[in-house]
Amino acid sequence: MTKPSSQPASPAPASGEESGPGAHRAGAVLLFGASGTIGQAVARALVAAGYRVVCVLRRPADAELPERCELRLADATDAAAIERDAFAGESFDAVISCLASRTGTAADAWKVDYAANKAVLEAARRHGVPHMVLLSAICVQRPLLAFQHAKLAFEKELRESGLTWTIVRPTAFFKSLSGQLSRVAAGKPFLLFGNGELTRCKPISDGDLARYIVQCLDDPARHNRVLPIGGSGPAISPREQGELLFKLTGKPPRYRSVPVGMFSVAATVLGALGKLSRRAAEKAEYARIARYYATQSMLVLDPATGEYSEGATPESGSETLRDHYARMLAEMP
Repeated sequence: MTKPSSQPASPAPASGEESGPGAHRAGAVLLFGASGTIGQAVARALVAAGYRVVCVLRRPADAELPERCELRLADATDAAAIERDAFAGESFDAVISCLASRTGTAADAWKVDYAANKAVLEAARRHGVPHMVLLSAICVQRPLLAFQHAKLAFEKELRESGLTWTIVRPTAFFKSLSGQLSRVAAGKPFLLFGNGELTRCKPISDGDLARYIVQCLDDPARHNRVLPIGGSGPAISPREQGELLFKLTGKPPRYRSVPVGMFSVAATVLGALGKLSRRAAEKAEYARIARYYATQSMLVLDPATGEYSEGATPESGSETLRDHYARMLAEMP
Protein backbone atom coordinates (compact mmCIF):
# COMPACT_ATOMS: atom_id res chain seq x y z
CA MET A 1 0.00 0.00 0.00
CA THR A 2 1.30 3.46 -0.83
CA LYS A 3 1.82 6.23 1.67
CA PRO A 4 -0.76 8.98 2.08
CA SER A 5 -0.59 11.71 -0.53
CA SER A 6 -2.35 14.99 -1.10
CA GLN A 7 -1.81 15.16 -4.85
CA PRO A 8 -4.84 16.29 -6.86
CA ALA A 9 -7.10 13.87 -8.66
CA SER A 10 -6.27 12.97 -12.25
CA PRO A 11 -8.24 14.55 -15.09
CA ALA A 12 -11.30 12.86 -16.53
CA PRO A 13 -10.96 10.63 -19.61
CA ALA A 14 -12.52 11.70 -22.87
CA SER A 15 -16.05 10.52 -23.54
CA GLY A 16 -16.09 6.84 -24.38
CA GLU A 17 -12.52 6.29 -23.14
CA GLU A 18 -12.07 2.91 -21.56
CA SER A 19 -11.28 2.72 -17.87
CA GLY A 20 -9.55 0.01 -15.93
CA PRO A 21 -6.29 -0.59 -14.09
CA GLY A 22 -4.01 2.27 -15.02
CA ALA A 23 -6.84 4.44 -16.40
CA HIS A 24 -7.79 7.67 -14.65
CA ARG A 25 -11.06 9.40 -13.92
CA ALA A 26 -11.87 12.77 -12.43
CA GLY A 27 -12.28 11.52 -8.93
CA ALA A 28 -10.57 11.05 -5.62
CA VAL A 29 -12.62 8.83 -3.31
CA LEU A 30 -12.35 8.51 0.46
CA LEU A 31 -13.42 5.03 1.53
CA PHE A 32 -14.52 4.17 5.07
CA GLY A 33 -15.00 0.58 6.24
CA ALA A 34 -12.18 -0.68 4.01
CA SER A 35 -11.26 -3.45 6.46
CA GLY A 36 -14.45 -5.45 5.80
CA THR A 37 -14.81 -7.90 2.94
CA ILE A 38 -17.15 -5.56 1.05
CA GLY A 39 -14.93 -2.57 1.76
CA GLN A 40 -11.88 -4.37 0.41
CA ALA A 41 -13.82 -5.36 -2.71
CA VAL A 42 -14.92 -1.73 -3.19
CA ALA A 43 -11.30 -0.59 -2.91
CA ARG A 44 -10.29 -3.05 -5.64
CA ALA A 45 -13.20 -1.96 -7.86
CA LEU A 46 -12.31 1.72 -7.42
CA VAL A 47 -8.70 1.08 -8.39
CA ALA A 48 -9.80 -0.97 -11.39
CA ALA A 49 -12.04 1.91 -12.48
CA GLY A 50 -9.16 4.36 -12.34
CA TYR A 51 -10.04 6.39 -9.25
CA ARG A 52 -7.56 7.72 -6.77
CA VAL A 53 -8.50 5.78 -3.63
CA VAL A 54 -7.81 6.75 -0.03
CA CYS A 55 -8.78 4.03 2.47
CA VAL A 56 -9.44 4.76 6.12
CA LEU A 57 -8.49 1.97 8.54
CA ARG A 58 -8.13 1.71 12.28
CA ARG A 59 -4.97 -0.41 12.01
CA PRO A 60 -2.64 -0.91 9.02
CA ALA A 61 -2.97 -4.71 9.16
CA ASP A 62 -6.78 -4.64 9.04
CA ALA A 63 -7.10 -5.31 5.30
CA GLU A 64 -5.33 -6.47 2.18
CA LEU A 65 -5.70 -3.58 -0.22
CA PRO A 66 -4.34 -2.89 -3.70
CA GLU A 67 -0.93 -1.18 -3.74
CA ARG A 68 -2.42 1.85 -5.47
CA CYS A 69 -4.65 2.55 -2.47
CA GLU A 70 -3.46 5.24 -0.08
CA LEU A 71 -3.80 4.43 3.59
CA ARG A 72 -4.90 6.73 6.38
CA LEU A 73 -5.28 5.54 9.94
CA ALA A 74 -8.27 6.79 11.92
CA ASP A 75 -10.88 5.46 14.31
CA ALA A 76 -14.20 5.97 12.54
CA THR A 77 -16.00 6.23 15.88
CA ASP A 78 -13.88 9.29 16.78
CA ALA A 79 -15.18 12.40 15.05
CA ALA A 80 -11.97 14.32 15.76
CA ALA A 81 -9.88 11.55 14.20
CA ILE A 82 -12.09 11.52 11.10
CA GLU A 83 -11.52 15.24 10.66
CA ARG A 84 -7.80 15.23 11.53
CA ASP A 85 -6.54 11.92 10.16
CA ALA A 86 -9.03 10.78 7.50
CA PHE A 87 -9.83 14.01 5.65
CA ALA A 88 -6.56 15.64 6.79
CA GLY A 89 -7.56 19.02 5.37
CA GLU A 90 -8.33 17.60 1.91
CA SER A 91 -11.53 17.48 -0.10
CA PHE A 92 -12.65 14.53 -2.21
CA ASP A 93 -14.97 14.04 -5.13
CA ALA A 94 -16.92 11.41 -3.20
CA VAL A 95 -17.04 9.52 0.06
CA ILE A 96 -18.11 5.87 0.24
CA SER A 97 -19.04 4.39 3.59
CA CYS A 98 -19.09 0.64 4.14
CA LEU A 99 -19.13 1.12 7.92
CA ALA A 100 -21.32 -1.33 9.83
CA SER A 101 -21.50 -2.51 13.41
CA ARG A 102 -19.98 -5.93 13.96
CA THR A 103 -22.40 -7.17 16.61
CA GLY A 104 -25.71 -5.49 15.81
CA THR A 105 -26.34 -4.73 19.46
CA ALA A 106 -27.97 -1.41 20.27
CA ALA A 107 -24.85 0.25 21.69
CA ASP A 108 -22.64 -0.91 18.83
CA ALA A 109 -25.21 -0.04 16.15
CA TRP A 110 -25.84 3.50 17.34
CA LYS A 111 -22.09 4.05 17.77
CA VAL A 112 -21.16 2.83 14.28
CA ASP A 113 -24.16 2.59 11.95
CA TYR A 114 -25.42 5.99 13.07
CA ALA A 115 -22.85 8.12 14.93
CA ALA A 116 -19.73 7.15 12.98
CA ASN A 117 -21.49 7.62 9.66
CA LYS A 118 -22.89 10.93 10.83
CA ALA A 119 -19.40 12.11 11.77
CA VAL A 120 -18.18 11.14 8.29
CA LEU A 121 -21.10 13.00 6.71
CA GLU A 122 -20.50 16.15 8.73
CA ALA A 123 -16.80 16.13 7.86
CA ALA A 124 -17.67 15.58 4.20
CA ARG A 125 -19.95 18.62 4.25
CA ARG A 126 -17.28 20.78 5.87
CA HIS A 127 -14.77 19.73 3.22
CA GLY A 128 -17.10 20.34 0.29
CA VAL A 129 -17.52 16.70 -0.77
CA PRO A 130 -20.42 16.65 -3.26
CA HIS A 131 -21.47 12.99 -3.13
CA MET A 132 -21.73 10.27 -0.46
CA VAL A 133 -22.52 6.63 -1.17
CA LEU A 134 -23.73 4.55 1.76
CA LEU A 135 -23.73 0.77 2.00
CA SER A 136 -26.87 -0.04 3.97
CA ALA A 137 -28.94 -3.26 4.05
CA ILE A 138 -32.20 -4.45 2.53
CA CYS A 139 -33.46 -5.65 5.92
CA VAL A 140 -34.18 -2.07 7.02
CA GLN A 141 -37.41 -2.26 5.00
CA ARG A 142 -39.02 -4.02 7.97
CA PRO A 143 -37.16 -2.62 10.98
CA LEU A 144 -37.54 -4.70 14.11
CA LEU A 145 -33.97 -4.57 15.41
CA ALA A 146 -31.72 -1.94 16.95
CA PHE A 147 -29.18 -1.90 14.14
CA GLN A 148 -31.93 -1.44 11.55
CA HIS A 149 -33.28 1.61 13.34
CA ALA A 150 -29.74 3.02 13.61
CA LYS A 151 -29.18 2.52 9.88
CA LEU A 152 -32.49 4.15 9.01
CA ALA A 153 -31.74 7.11 11.27
CA PHE A 154 -28.52 7.77 9.39
CA GLU A 155 -30.15 7.20 6.00
CA LYS A 156 -32.51 10.05 6.93
CA GLU A 157 -29.58 12.28 7.90
CA LEU A 158 -27.89 11.58 4.57
CA ARG A 159 -31.02 12.22 2.49
CA GLU A 160 -31.52 15.57 4.21
CA SER A 161 -27.85 16.58 4.12
CA GLY A 162 -27.89 18.64 0.94
CA LEU A 163 -25.25 16.40 -0.62
CA THR A 164 -25.88 14.20 -3.62
CA TRP A 165 -26.47 10.82 -2.01
CA THR A 166 -26.84 7.18 -2.93
CA ILE A 167 -28.04 4.47 -0.53
CA VAL A 168 -27.31 0.90 -1.61
CA ARG A 169 -29.30 -1.85 0.13
CA PRO A 170 -27.93 -5.26 -0.87
CA THR A 171 -29.57 -8.59 -0.18
CA ALA A 172 -27.65 -11.47 1.40
CA PHE A 173 -23.90 -11.82 0.82
CA PHE A 174 -22.29 -15.05 -0.37
CA LYS A 175 -20.24 -15.11 2.84
CA SER A 176 -23.37 -15.11 5.01
CA LEU A 177 -24.66 -18.20 3.17
CA SER A 178 -21.41 -20.17 3.43
CA GLY A 179 -21.32 -21.04 7.12
CA GLN A 180 -22.47 -24.64 6.64
CA LEU A 181 -20.21 -25.53 3.73
CA SER A 182 -17.63 -27.31 5.88
CA ARG A 183 -20.40 -29.15 7.78
CA VAL A 184 -21.86 -30.59 4.60
CA ALA A 185 -18.41 -31.40 3.20
CA ALA A 186 -17.74 -33.37 6.39
CA GLY A 187 -20.94 -35.37 5.94
CA LYS A 188 -22.94 -33.56 8.60
CA PRO A 189 -26.58 -32.52 8.13
CA PHE A 190 -27.56 -29.10 6.81
CA LEU A 191 -29.38 -27.14 9.51
CA LEU A 192 -32.73 -25.60 8.62
CA PHE A 193 -35.12 -23.33 10.46
CA GLY A 194 -38.54 -24.91 10.19
CA ASN A 195 -38.89 -26.58 6.81
CA GLY A 196 -36.18 -24.47 5.19
CA GLU A 197 -38.66 -22.58 3.00
CA LEU A 198 -39.53 -19.73 5.35
CA THR A 199 -37.25 -17.25 3.62
CA ARG A 200 -35.65 -16.53 0.26
CA CYS A 201 -32.90 -14.21 -0.93
CA LYS A 202 -30.99 -13.20 -4.05
CA PRO A 203 -27.40 -13.25 -2.76
CA ILE A 204 -24.78 -11.04 -4.35
CA SER A 205 -21.02 -11.55 -4.49
CA ASP A 206 -18.57 -9.09 -2.95
CA GLY A 207 -17.17 -8.27 -6.39
CA ASP A 208 -20.52 -7.69 -8.08
CA LEU A 209 -21.73 -5.53 -5.20
CA ALA A 210 -18.49 -3.54 -5.18
CA ARG A 211 -18.72 -2.83 -8.89
CA TYR A 212 -22.34 -1.76 -8.47
CA ILE A 213 -21.36 0.65 -5.68
CA VAL A 214 -18.54 2.16 -7.74
CA GLN A 215 -20.85 2.62 -10.74
CA CYS A 216 -23.10 4.75 -8.52
CA LEU A 217 -20.46 7.48 -8.58
CA ASP A 218 -20.79 8.23 -12.29
CA ASP A 219 -24.39 7.23 -12.99
CA PRO A 220 -26.86 10.12 -12.47
CA ALA A 221 -29.73 7.59 -12.50
CA ARG A 222 -28.34 6.25 -9.21
CA HIS A 223 -28.04 9.63 -7.52
CA ASN A 224 -30.43 10.66 -4.74
CA ARG A 225 -31.97 7.20 -4.74
CA VAL A 226 -32.35 4.24 -2.39
CA LEU A 227 -31.23 1.22 -4.40
CA PRO A 228 -32.06 -2.36 -3.37
CA ILE A 229 -29.84 -4.82 -5.23
CA GLY A 230 -29.47 -8.58 -5.50
CA GLY A 231 -27.16 -10.88 -7.38
CA SER A 232 -27.54 -12.91 -10.52
CA GLY A 233 -30.12 -15.68 -10.73
CA PRO A 234 -33.39 -16.62 -9.05
CA ALA A 235 -34.10 -16.27 -5.36
CA ILE A 236 -33.01 -19.22 -3.26
CA SER A 237 -34.32 -20.72 -0.01
CA PRO A 238 -32.16 -22.27 2.73
CA ARG A 239 -33.32 -25.76 1.69
CA GLU A 240 -32.23 -25.04 -1.87
CA GLN A 241 -28.87 -23.84 -0.56
CA GLY A 242 -28.50 -27.20 1.14
CA GLU A 243 -29.47 -29.05 -2.04
CA LEU A 244 -26.82 -27.12 -3.93
CA LEU A 245 -24.15 -28.02 -1.40
CA PHE A 246 -25.09 -31.71 -1.40
CA LYS A 247 -24.81 -31.82 -5.19
CA LEU A 248 -21.44 -30.09 -5.22
CA THR A 249 -19.97 -32.22 -2.44
CA GLY A 250 -21.52 -35.49 -3.63
CA LYS A 251 -22.86 -36.10 -0.13
CA PRO A 252 -26.30 -37.66 0.43
CA PRO A 253 -28.89 -35.03 1.44
CA ARG A 254 -29.31 -34.83 5.21
CA TYR A 255 -31.24 -32.08 6.95
CA ARG A 256 -31.89 -31.24 10.57
CA SER A 257 -34.72 -28.88 11.45
CA VAL A 258 -34.32 -26.30 14.20
CA PRO A 259 -37.54 -24.73 15.57
CA VAL A 260 -37.68 -20.97 15.10
CA GLY A 261 -39.55 -20.66 18.38
CA MET A 262 -36.35 -21.35 20.29
CA PHE A 263 -35.13 -17.86 19.39
CA SER A 264 -38.34 -16.28 20.68
CA VAL A 265 -38.00 -18.12 23.98
CA ALA A 266 -34.35 -17.16 24.29
CA ALA A 267 -35.08 -13.52 23.45
CA THR A 268 -37.85 -13.36 26.07
CA VAL A 269 -35.84 -14.99 28.86
CA LEU A 270 -32.62 -13.12 28.12
CA GLY A 271 -34.58 -9.90 27.66
CA ALA A 272 -35.91 -10.19 31.20
CA LEU A 273 -32.42 -10.91 32.53
CA GLY A 274 -31.12 -8.01 30.47
CA LYS A 275 -32.70 -5.59 32.91
CA LEU A 276 -30.00 -6.68 35.35
CA SER A 277 -27.16 -7.66 33.02
CA ARG A 278 -25.78 -5.93 29.94
CA ARG A 279 -24.36 -9.26 28.78
CA ALA A 280 -27.80 -10.86 28.92
CA ALA A 281 -29.31 -7.89 27.08
CA GLU A 282 -26.76 -8.34 24.29
CA LYS A 283 -27.52 -12.05 24.05
CA ALA A 284 -31.23 -11.26 23.87
CA GLU A 285 -30.53 -8.99 20.89
CA TYR A 286 -28.50 -11.76 19.22
CA ALA A 287 -31.51 -14.06 19.63
CA ARG A 288 -33.80 -11.44 18.08
CA ILE A 289 -31.37 -11.00 15.18
CA ALA A 290 -31.24 -14.77 14.61
CA ARG A 291 -35.05 -14.99 14.69
CA TYR A 292 -35.31 -12.13 12.20
CA TYR A 293 -33.03 -13.76 9.64
CA ALA A 294 -34.73 -17.11 10.16
CA THR A 295 -38.15 -15.65 9.32
CA GLN A 296 -37.66 -12.65 7.00
CA SER A 297 -36.68 -12.84 3.34
CA MET A 298 -33.92 -10.64 1.97
CA LEU A 299 -35.93 -9.38 -1.00
CA VAL A 300 -37.73 -6.15 -1.85
CA LEU A 301 -40.78 -5.67 0.36
CA ASP A 302 -43.99 -4.72 -1.43
CA PRO A 303 -45.54 -2.04 0.81
CA ALA A 304 -48.97 -2.60 -0.71
CA THR A 305 -49.14 -6.30 0.15
CA GLY A 306 -46.58 -6.61 2.94
CA GLU A 307 -45.03 -9.50 1.00
CA TYR A 308 -41.48 -9.95 -0.24
CA SER A 309 -41.12 -9.92 -4.02
CA GLU A 310 -38.46 -11.75 -6.00
CA GLY A 311 -39.56 -10.05 -9.21
CA ALA A 312 -39.21 -6.58 -7.70
CA THR A 313 -35.66 -7.28 -6.47
CA PRO A 314 -33.14 -5.98 -9.04
CA GLU A 315 -30.16 -8.07 -10.13
CA SER A 316 -26.59 -7.06 -10.84
CA GLY A 317 -23.46 -8.90 -11.89
CA SER A 318 -22.82 -12.41 -13.09
CA GLU A 319 -21.32 -14.36 -10.19
CA THR A 320 -23.58 -17.08 -8.78
CA LEU A 321 -23.78 -18.73 -5.39
CA ARG A 322 -23.00 -22.05 -7.07
CA ASP A 323 -19.75 -20.60 -8.45
CA HIS A 324 -18.85 -19.34 -4.99
CA TYR A 325 -19.53 -22.69 -3.31
CA ALA A 326 -17.56 -24.56 -5.98
CA ARG A 327 -14.59 -22.22 -5.55
CA MET A 328 -14.63 -22.57 -1.75
CA LEU A 329 -14.79 -26.35 -1.98
CA ALA A 330 -11.90 -26.40 -4.43
CA GLU A 331 -9.82 -24.35 -1.99
CA MET A 332 -10.55 -26.60 1.00
CA PRO A 333 -7.61 -28.76 2.16
